[in-house]
Amino acid sequence: MAMPTTQYAPPPQQGYAPPPPGYQPHYAPPPPPQVAPGVSFQNFDVASVMQQKENIEIIMDVPLEVTVELGRTTRKIKDILEFSPGSIIELNKLAGEPIDILVNGKFVAKGEVVVIDENFGIRITDIVNAEHRI
Repeated sequence: MAMPTTQYAPPPQQGYAPPPPGYQPHYAPPPPPQVAPGVSFQNFDVASVMQQKENIEIIMDVPLEVTVELGRTTRKIKDILEFSPGSIIELNKLAGEPIDILVNGKFVAKGEVVVIDENFGIRITDIVNAEHRI
């Protein structure tokens, strides 16, 4: 009867052993993104940022329509024809609730009404995220 033979493996040697083919450590950077043929990207530099600041100065005097909306309601034509001085129109917002601020018809912020020297004004309390403004 033959004795089974066991293979002897030498102990691992001290030092560097190259990784096996195809091995990628978990900290390896991802491969560069594939770019479609004919596509090129402009280099980012400080001069272009300065140019953009100069370009925005060109539009600083463009007027925008700012609307402050206290609330909304829906009424029938017969109700509107009955309006007279002193009529009260109930809105969909409560007293003290934040008001909506729109720029060119787009909701951009919330605020509260303030009185300054007998004039009404708006204190901005919250600005909408850029994703919601677009």
